Amino acid sequence: MNGSPGLLRRAGSHPRAALALLLLVLLPGVDLAFGDEGHEIIGAIAAQELTPTTRARVLALLATDHSGLTADTSIPSEATWADRARDATTRGWHYVNLELHDPDLASACAGPESCIVTKIDEFRAALANPETPAPERLRALQFLLHLVGDLHQPLHAADDRDRGGNTERVLAPGAAEGSLHHYWDTVFVTALGTDSTAVADRLLAEISPEDRRRWRAGTPRDWAWDSYAIARRRIYGELPPPDAVGRYHLSAQYVADATAIVRVQLERAGVRLGMLLNEAFGGPP
Repeated sequence: MNGSPGLLRRAGSHPRAALALLLLVLLPGVDLAFGDEGHEIIGAIAAQELTPTTRARVLALLATDHSGLTADTSIPSEATWADRARDATTRGWHYVNLELHDPDLASACAGPESCIVTKIDEFRAALANPETPAPERLRALQFLLHLVGDLHQPLHAADDRDRGGNTERVLAPGAAEGSLHHYWDTVFVTALGTDSTAVADRLLAEISPEDRRRWRAGTPRDWAWDSYAIARRRIYGELPPPDAVGRYHLSAQYVADATAIVRVQLERAGVRLGMLLNEAFGGPP
């Protein structure tokens, strides 16, 4: 669960936004992949990956968002919209439960609730279809901006019968106790810096042409498996033994390694989101 007074202050001019954020802070069990800062970083990276034509079309569509759920209608800000608009219907769209010891993507995405992989494909197709009505295109764009980021938070692609790390309690030097999921959502992102624009600029400068070439390969299904592999080998696989009450005390090395992984996952998500948007909006008007 993620939320902060700073977010509430930013939404203060929009009563509905402030109420939505307050509920996110107060309601138990609300997990926000990467938190606002992570999604803003991904959105900022993706914005710089867009062609001028795509950027103009994306910004024009986002400008029609009058929900008041985000601080403004920029790409980084709108990348947080889907968490604030989350309800019982859309909650299951933010993850896929690949069981740690018996993963089955087809089964995980079966059923009426669908999963993040299916929804990314659906929303990308809706954006690419010129016949899609404008309100549906806006909604598809807002979800795509967010869900691509969610897919790169490894605990939104893996589960060890612990709600994606939400029931595992961890402690790390200099940080308060929290869930394993929260640490990967927020704590390791904040370790990169607290100014999302500055962090995005720094990460953008690190991305090489070869990185872009490699990261643009594959599909959302492939990316889900990549996230699952990170969760299995690095997140769960490198946890220390729990203490007497079941808490995991993370070492400084675990924190350093996790922060490095999060750094690359944010970069990958931004590049891939930019690619998907260019594909969807790059055709003729």
